[in-house]
Amino acid sequence: MKIEVWSDYVCPFCYIGKKQLEIALEELGYGDSIEVEYKSYLLDPTTPVDTNSSVYEELQHKYQISLDEVKKMTANVKDRAKEVGLDYNFDEMKSANTVKAHRLAKWAETEGKGKDFTERVLKAYFLEGKAIGQTDVLLALVKEVNLPVEKAKQVIENDDYMKEVEQDIAVAQNLGVRGVPFFVIDNKYGISGAQPQEVFEQTIEKAAQELGLRKHLKMQGNNGAACTDGSCEI
Repeated sequence: MKIEVWSDYVCPFCYIGKKQLEIALEELGYGDSIEVEYKSYLLDPTTPVDTNSSVYEELQHKYQISLDEVKKMTANVKDRAKEVGLDYNFDEMKSANTVKAHRLAKWAETEGKGKDFTERVLKAYFLEGKAIGQTDVLLALVKEVNLPVEKAKQVIENDDYMKEVEQDIAVAQNLGVRGVPFFVIDNKYGISGAQPQEVFEQTIEKAAQELGLRKHLKMQGNNGAACTDGSCEI
């Protein structure tokens, strides 16, 4: 079974939703029977690449509200993130153009590191306050997940994988996606946003049962003494 996830690296609920999905998959016990594929989505592709605006400034401008109101708004999101083990650092977050990050994620998939890179970028942005729109920051993250930096430079300089990013966005539009995170489960069920945990678990369970997937055993304790092939550990 496949679960497709549309998200953007500057969407606070996308990281929360990602963690909720991971918790659900761990709890349900289907293991490798379920494949998760991350899809690109650009909330604001017009964000300047060289921006140095804080998230607080961006939200003040967007909603025409005071700094105090912005901090109250983000405090609520921070509390929600803590529920899934994330400690958001809004004080350090900067506005960012995520096009390069999405293109690099597409390339990372071809190197077998797509999920690692996606997680690293999200952590860098929301927990560490790193400027993920900047090339030098992204290349440092590439190195941290053991991807070849020189290849990553070529991807950025040549605008590689832009078509793949645009294709993801086009599919999202055809599905009627108007916000992220957005989850498509087995091409049958959709979940919009970071919903209550039971919504994820109930929907995945329903789709898995319809496909006849078997759950993996949840092993308890350490490896105990056992007999195998006619011999016993004594």
